[in-house]
Amino acid sequence: MANAIATERLRKRFAKWDVDGSGSLERSDFEREAAQIAQAFGKSATSPQARELTNAFVTMFEQVAQGASSMSEEQFVAAAGKLVEGGAERKFDQLLGPVVKGVIGLADKNNDGHINGGEFATWLSAVGVDQSKTATLFQQIDTDGNGELSVDELLTVVRDFHYGRSDVELLG
Repeated sequence: MANAIATERLRKRFAKWDVDGSGSLERSDFEREAAQIAQAFGKSATSPQARELTNAFVTMFEQVAQGASSMSEEQFVAAAGKLVEGGAERKFDQLLGPVVKGVIGLADKNNDGHINGGEFATWLSAVGVDQSKTATLFQQIDTDGNGELSVDELLTVVRDFHYGRSDVELLG
């Protein structure tokens, strides 16, 4: 069972994805987030980068939903909670790594595998983070101070937030 902080963060994640307020998550909720991110970067939902991100989100939904077409908040917290239990970091990274790579694939204008502060801000704005907070968040995550974020840096902060080891919140 996930710890109390991790559980609360999963509840917040559920609320963020349940845009229509239906009380359940469906595949379309995950596709919608991918489309929002693609649109923020001026990409068509059918572009290769947007399709990669959409596929990563859909795979994540399918893995967490375990064959169900929708999940209530309790079902989501129970299933996703298994990813934030002690010792499940490898499973977490396997599931969320492709999403992080997909985001960087959309955001990375010079194709160097990293995103800069402006690209990071565009992504976070697309998922509802207040634009005035993005520079501070970027500085907190850019631990080596090189002005860029790698897949590993982003995945680490997403994992650490959901595990309750960091308060750097990228949910908006």
